Amino acid sequence: MAPIAVGDKLPDGTLFYLNSDGKPTAFPVYESLKGKKVVLVAAPGAFTPTCSLKHIPSFLDNAEAIKAKGVDEILVVTVNDPFVVSQWEKSYSDKKDLKFLADGSAEYTKALGLELDLSGNGMGIRSKRYALLIDDLIVKIANVEQGGEFKLSGGEDILSAL
Repeated sequence: MAPIAVGDKLPDGTLFYLNSDGKPTAFPVYESLKGKKVVLVAAPGAFTPTCSLKHIPSFLDNAEAIKAKGVDEILVVTVNDPFVVSQWEKSYSDKKDLKFLADGSAEYTKALGLELDLSGNGMGIRSKRYALLIDDLIVKIANVEQGGEFKLSGGEDILSAL
């Protein structure tokens, strides 16, 4: 499948998060994002060095400015289960309203055409690192990294493109 690109409509699907009772809860993509302007950020893995120390902090540092440009939500998705994703979210003391979502089976990542096979490194199927700006389910910006790079999908990159 070709990777999602500017002008494409997001595929429908379901991501997950832990609710206040600690139970996995569905996050239906279409229902949750229809009519909104959102940034969808993907990290190859929770607690991995570049993701945890550079990529997500770049959105934490720029969240207020991004939202001031009309973005309703910043969503972080990773190919981990909702329990791991919840602990990863808790590791950031100041989340600034970023919402962390799980794609434990990589189903949504595959629907986007953005899967990354890291089986050779013992990590299985993951997601490419990316940042998408989505307006009412349509991709307006698609900053997708190649390999393990972190050059164009940071918070600063999205902010400068808005």
